[in-house]
Amino acid sequence: MNDDNAQARHGADSPGAADAGRGGRNPTEAGDGAESGTATTGRTKAEAATQLMEQVVERGNMWRAYERVLRNKGAPGADGMRVQDLKAWLHTHWPSVKAALLAGCYLPREVRAVDIPKPQGGVRTLGVPTVVDRLIQQALLQVLQPIFEPGFSESSYGFRPGRNAWQAVQAARDHVRSGRGWVVVLDLAKFFDRVNHDLLMARVAREVGDRRVLGLIRRFLEAGLMRDGLVQPRREGTPQGGPLTP
Repeated sequence: MNDDNAQARHGADSPGAADAGRGGRNPTEAGDGAESGTATTGRTKAEAATQLMEQVVERGNMWRAYERVLRNKGAPGADGMRVQDLKAWLHTHWPSVKAALLAGCYLPREVRAVDIPKPQGGVRTLGVPTVVDRLIQQALLQVLQPIFEPGFSESSYGFRPGRNAWQAVQAARDHVRSGRGWVVVLDLAKFFDRVNHDLLMARVAREVGDRRVLGLIRRFLEAGLMRDGLVQPRREGTPQGGPLTP
């Protein structure tokens, strides 16, 4: 897939709306994609791995993502759209957004920079995606998480389904009770700010064969950072603040 040919930015209505008509700020020239149902039906694992985008835009997956975005609320992104405005916007524009995703030419918007003070001083910069991009990232997460989750360490508790900080505390207590007496604290300074895009995408590509999904993830990584009305390009790092970042 050629990222330079990305033409469509987001527009939308409810993910469950009928796929009729076109809309959006820069609607794609690609034809509207039909709902495919469960992408893995009647297909081998290898075939399904190259058709993940169909799973992403599948109606049930999009509705779950939509409900999650509504629950999480959150501030508007660079376009100023509020969460409560998402449904009406999707009713008009979802067909063109879906077509762009299936064609592999959806172009995310820049993220809005928000600086959060750190307790020890300094700031942590969050990148707030637009509401529509948060919806798409959440839909991606729901498809990708079952693929990557089995490979994670049993000792990992952050940003994982069914796991939380309290479980990590309990595990630490169990280690102490078993006689372990050392604790090592390690922090990688500015880790998220310095993530190498090529290395990250090479790792993701080990499990994901759909070039449309890989291209979309890279474009999310490279989305510019808007601060005071000016957009800064991104060549490394991943903006903290979106559903897909963890």
